[in-house]
Amino acid sequence: MFQYHHYTESADYIKGRLQGFSPAYLLILGSGLGVLAEQIEKPVYIPYSEIPHFKTSTAPSHAGRFVCGELGGKPVMAMQGRLHVYEGYTAEEVAYPVRVAKLLGVQTLIVTNATGGINLDYKVGDLVALNDFIKLSFPNPLMGKNIPEFGTRFQDMGRVFDREYIRLVKEIAGEQGLDLKEGVYFYATGPQYETPAEIRAFRTLGGDVVGMSTVHECICAAHAGMKTLGISLVTNMAAGVLDQPLSEEEVIREAEAARDRFSRLLLAFLQRT
Repeated sequence: MFQYHHYTESADYIKGRLQGFSPAYLLILGSGLGVLAEQIEKPVYIPYSEIPHFKTSTAPSHAGRFVCGELGGKPVMAMQGRLHVYEGYTAEEVAYPVRVAKLLGVQTLIVTNATGGINLDYKVGDLVALNDFIKLSFPNPLMGKNIPEFGTRFQDMGRVFDREYIRLVKEIAGEQGLDLKEGVYFYATGPQYETPAEIRAFRTLGGDVVGMSTVHECICAAHAGMKTLGISLVTNMAAGVLDQPLSEEEVIREAEAARDRFSRLLLAFLQRT
């Protein structure tokens, strides 16, 4: 279990590498979406493996590094690949980078992910602005002794995703001719894809998309007082929606196909916040 000094030691190492650069935004780039980090100007690359107390990313297509610099005219640090509970990490370890980013001055989290479509009105390729999430599984990054430097013991979760950010990103999507959906993210631990029966249950409970990431980072961002925008890309329809098997290859392929739309949307959002 981490203590406050672990976070400050990680932050101090990154500060030394950034030489006065102070990021205001943390971008967490999900499966197949790491290409956005390649547009960052004057990039500084910091592999997770070099940072004290950090874990390394093992998921396919996740480079496992920070890319820090200017994007859309804003100072950002992008996670080119994230951590997951299914890799064997605790929820606290998965969310660790968010708290470190807070110590570096970050006030806004932009979290992205590749998801399966639960909502039958969705289709592969849709972008979804998240307005809430459902997490029924055990891991929770706030369990254990509270660290008051980050937030309160009992954190309100009524507005994890910032409503003004949702309004703005939907406005931008309309201007760009994108049909941006709005929905609820259902968290599943993975690494196996869900069964058709599970997907039917998730739909009954109110889930619109399903994925294996995001919620732990968002919980810690809310706890630390950060504003959050969440965008999901539907890279496949969830189990049982279509009569076909699911695969990692499909996820990466569809993320690649959507990268231009995805990049334009997030760049415009950065420019107007």
